[in-house]
Formats: sequence, structure tokens, C-alpha cells
Amino acid sequence: MKLSMLARTVTAFAVAAMSAAVADLRLTSLEIDQAKLYLQQTRNGVIGATKGLSDAQWKYKPAPDRWSIAEILEHMVLTQELILGPIREQLAKAPGGSLERDTKTVDAVVVNQLPDRLSKFQAPEFLQPTGRWIPAEALDRFNKNYARLTEYLESTPDLRQHIIDAPPIKAVSKGKYESMDGYQWILGAAAHTERHTKQMLEVKADANFPMK
Repeated sequence: MKLSMLARTVTAFAVAAMSAAVADLRLTSLEIDQAKLYLQQTRNGVIGATKGLSDAQWKYKPAPDRWSIAEILEHMVLTQELILGPIREQLAKAPGGSLERDTKTVDAVVVNQLPDRLSKFQAPEFLQPTGRWIPAEALDRFNKNYARLTEYLESTPDLRQHIIDAPPIKAVSKGKYESMDGYQWILGAAAHTERHTKQMLEVKADANFPMK
């Protein structure tokens, strides 16, 4: 009888500890607010960078192997939809995270290093622009995707508990980190937008960029 009671007590403590660990991995209100602000700021950056562009300005390419602003926007949208589609599905099925994982450091790498354009990377073929949409259509998809990212953030408190392999973090950290949790993928969507907004501004700063 005593052994049975001890076993039940140990089990109860184990369940309580597991519940506490899971609770610790749930998003805090501060994390949600910080991500929402970052999403809003990066969305506004694109709206500002593309406001009032003429057709010639949308299509201008500084060099044959460089993207136009229209192509950069298309790439942004394709990346958003990759995260909102296949990656979101993978995350939902992925195993849980660990309290030992240094989430704050990885968050900082995503937010601070991914937007840095000193390091250049070749986009995979499926994220290459091909002129799928005119700029107005791409902007509409871009804005709707930002609303979907915000909804995903607010409706999924266990984003920290799902982790998958992440080529972007591998690239920018030179292999030091290899995976991102769901929250970090949302931060990554915003960081990717920030990175390519800088690219848009580079195009606009080109000496031959059309005046109108």
C-alpha cells in the first residue's frame, strides 16, 4: 500500500512538473506585444517604400541580375505564404521544445542578424519571383498575409512548443543554431521583410532609378 501511495505521489509530482514546464513555454503577453509591434513596423516599412511608385519605378532593375522592387515584393509574399502554409503545418506536427533551449538568444539572432544585408544568400528556386502578380495584387496579398501572421501569433499560445529545422537560422548563424520555434518563424517573417525592404531602398537609391 505504501509503495502504491509513493508511486502515485511521484507521478503527481511528475505531472505537476511537466505542466509547469509546458506553462513556461507558452507565449507571454510581452512576447506577443513585441512580435505584433515588429510585424506592424516592418509592414509599414514596405508600405512607405512602395508608396506612389510608377510602373517604371516598380519594374526598374539596377542590373540584369538584380531584382526590381516588384520582384522583391513578390519574393516577400512567397516567403510569407511559405511560413503561413507548409511551415505552419510542419510546426503543428513538430515535437515540443525544451526549457533548456536558449529561446531569447535565438530570438535575438532572428531579429538582429536576419535583416542584415552584409551577408547575401541565394533564394531557393521556389521563392524566386516570376511575375505572378501585378504590384497592386502583390501588395494586397502582402497586407492580408500580415493580418494572417498576426492572427496566427494571437491564436497559438503554444508556438514555443513546436520546433523545426530552419535553414535561415543556420545560414545567418553559420550553423551555430539549426532550428526555430513557431514564435521565431513569425519573427523571421518580419525580419525577412525588413531585410528586403532595405533591398527596395537600395534599388531606389540607384543613380539610374527613374524619377517618375
